[in-house]
Amino acid sequence: MSRRLEGGSIASRLVCSGCGAEPAAGDPYPFRCPNAGSGDGADHVLRRELEFDRLSFPPEGEELNPFVRYRKLLHPYHVAIAHGFVDEEFCELVRVLDEQVAGVDGRGFRVTPFRRHDALSRELGFSVDGGVWVKNETGNVSGSHKARHLFGVLLQLEVAERLGWVDPPARRSLAIASCGNAALAAGVLAKAAGRALTVFVPPDANPAVTEQLRSLGAVIVMCARDGTTAGDPTYARLLGAIEDGALPFTCQGNLNALAVEGGMTIGYEIASGIWAGGTTLDRLVVQVGGGALASACFESLADAKRLGRLGRVPRIDTVQTQGAAPLRRAYEAVRARDGAGALAYAATHRAEFMWPWESEPKSIAHGILDDETYDWLAVCEGMLATGGSPLVVDESTLTDANTLAQEATGIAVDPTGSAGLAGVLALRAAGELHPDERVAVLFTGITRVTGLHRDERSRDEKLPRQGHPVAQGV
Repeated sequence: MSRRLEGGSIASRLVCSGCGAEPAAGDPYPFRCPNAGSGDGADHVLRRELEFDRLSFPPEGEELNPFVRYRKLLHPYHVAIAHGFVDEEFCELVRVLDEQVAGVDGRGFRVTPFRRHDALSRELGFSVDGGVWVKNETGNVSGSHKARHLFGVLLQLEVAERLGWVDPPARRSLAIASCGNAALAAGVLAKAAGRALTVFVPPDANPAVTEQLRSLGAVIVMCARDGTTAGDPTYARLLGAIEDGALPFTCQGNLNALAVEGGMTIGYEIASGIWAGGTTLDRLVVQVGGGALASACFESLADAKRLGRLGRVPRIDTVQTQGAAPLRRAYEAVRARDGAGALAYAATHRAEFMWPWESEPKSIAHGILDDETYDWLAVCEGMLATGGSPLVVDESTLTDANTLAQEATGIAVDPTGSAGLAGVLALRAAGELHPDERVAVLFTGITRVTGLHRDERSRDEKLPRQGHPVAQGV
């Protein structure tokens, strides 16, 4: 049944960081700035703003589904409530979708482990007061953190249909440019929700990935580099599909702001774990491709501080590969302006700070080889606000980090997923880590085996939680 279009006061809004524009009220697809593509030079990326004086940080309680636990910090929840939903109705929507996801993938969304890994901490020379905390996403839906990002988008689509803003038979198809974890997450969620999906992939995409995507009902489109267009050809084809009416079911925040918000549940869980463990966190080292994960972590931890769950936001350091490091280039350009208005200037002069990497990148951490860091401005803001820095690591360090991650923790994480730990190794080699520091990393994707038909669960998902009491918070 259609709900009223004119809703009540809403505690969440989406605002463009480049021009200040907002999507129209009642827009079922508030994913991109209305002025995106205007050619005015601004970095048109929507960012969610909450009215914090009307909100509180959710209690940990017994709820294990993060999209139920943290619902009151999510934009689709506030849209739904402002237009006639009651709280339990939104919770039921989440639970039904989650059951459909579990029907496809064999698991739904649950709070993932976050704890101090004692063996890893000893290997890296930390004291008993310091150490490395690992947020393990390898047991999440489709084997990575990517499904979190996209579930936030799916919630908006489902809310819009429940409000009568979209006729289900007239659903627009979904599209994504990816040949890895994001594509697999999109395939699982699209199938679970009964939505058509097109995936743009490069010619060298893993055949096992494309096979699984086809088994999930996705349409695969191969996109080769032709040497005449800068940047990733799969991204260019995605932009064309969006112009033709497809919806961006993607983890790039410039194309879909709610993908960033979905990933913010990771940071909310970290904040909950820190609070429950009665400890603090000095530093978060996070791998960056398109930047949605890093911006989600910074913004969610900043939310937790504003709402009294954290005393301070930890230092945010980022990691990219020598093969592709557009974020460091942008960060250094912002720092070079050396003034209070540097970020504001960058927001309106994007081309001076971010452009596609000049040559096709290669790395063992192939999942962070985006030609551009699409969410670069928010990530630079996070590093500047917390005193963090953009780290660039070589292939040897990425390989060493992945070996150490698997051997010390028993988690079957892939080289992209352990790239944050490579940043820790680089900091340690440079003498920039103190033994008493509390450092967190994100293990974001599982090593795929047996043709990708079934992920191998890591030991961290099988053993009882041990070590630091912060584990009990999650």
